[in-house]
Amino acid sequence: MKELPSLRRVNGMYILVQLIYWSMFGAFSGFQTALLLGRGFSSGEAGVFAALRCLSGILAQPFLGGWADRNPHVPLKRILGTSLIVALAVNVIFYCTRPGFAGTALIFLALGVVELNTYPLVDSMAVQFINTGLQVNYSLGRGLGSFAYAVICVVLGGQAARFGVESVLLVHGMLLSLLIIAVALYPTFPTELLPKRSPCEAPHSVWYLLRSSRSFSLMLAAAFFGMTAVMPIVNFMVNIVTDRGGNSTHLGIALFLMGASELPAALLFPHLWRRLGSKGTLSLAVSFMALKPFLFLLTPSLGWVLAVQPIQMLGYGLFTPSSVYYANESVPIADRVRGQTVMMIASNGLGGMVGNLLAGYAIDLGGVNAMLALCTLCGGLGIAFAAASIRCSTQKT
Repeated sequence: MKELPSLRRVNGMYILVQLIYWSMFGAFSGFQTALLLGRGFSSGEAGVFAALRCLSGILAQPFLGGWADRNPHVPLKRILGTSLIVALAVNVIFYCTRPGFAGTALIFLALGVVELNTYPLVDSMAVQFINTGLQVNYSLGRGLGSFAYAVICVVLGGQAARFGVESVLLVHGMLLSLLIIAVALYPTFPTELLPKRSPCEAPHSVWYLLRSSRSFSLMLAAAFFGMTAVMPIVNFMVNIVTDRGGNSTHLGIALFLMGASELPAALLFPHLWRRLGSKGTLSLAVSFMALKPFLFLLTPSLGWVLAVQPIQMLGYGLFTPSSVYYANESVPIADRVRGQTVMMIASNGLGGMVGNLLAGYAIDLGGVNAMLALCTLCGGLGIAFAAASIRCSTQKT
């Protein structure tokens, strides 16, 4: 039987993958609106393209996760690498051409499927080793990834100002190339060590996962409302900073503080997980995600906006690792990749999309404080669903 690779190698390569992935993600997501405006599209059209990218990723995730569960003999890193190669080709086309509305829409749809859609596979590559008992430091890798996101936003902001925003696509392509290499070098999980299924055990549908565990479904709802509460703050941070008297320089500082504050959560998570379990830690994260818009609503000035940013550590900073561990522990063995996918869809996918849509209308109708009040209400619903999930699992036990 093939032996597991060393823990040092798995940890080192996983951290490298996280660093490059989130740098690549920030290089495109952080500047996609500026790119589109520079090509003559309106803000409304830019919003449509961003929504298409998000929606295509949401729709494609269950199919990719389900296919991976049905074909465990295909290494996850091979599936991920193939998707990234296609994403690199799409990025080259986008850089070299100036398509109209329909062509740009197709490009964003493709990027949603082959780039945005792949993050659950990154998580699952670590979870496979964790399930064998190997102490992969997932939370540290994710925290360093958040820090890399913060740094790349600051660096590329200066680059865009000096060389033009189109240069960001070159960096995005280079980071995709580096990520393809890093994924290829990532240790291949030995197929003979995959959990053994009974002859009648096969991957289940998403609806089965939702129906079979009320506690899991309630926690998915909590994740949805928690992300609906916190994601608009990221995407509309420019509105918050401007409303409190800041400018683009202060916006960069605010985003950096937000991203960098997720790194300490990587050190805190293992201790909380051992003490509270994945469900307790996830509920704690949802609670602080609800608290964040409420604190922003109370901020009277720019200084207070910057001072509130570190709460990201106990909110979204804890949410990502705890949601990964929770999904892994809450679904049958045959559905672990799909379980990660369902959690990603409910939180970052649907939660982010609905939150941003509602927040945009709230700002148009009532300003920044109306948006923050709406986010606070959504966060309160997230806390209620998390409490219901814990109560449901306690009664079942």
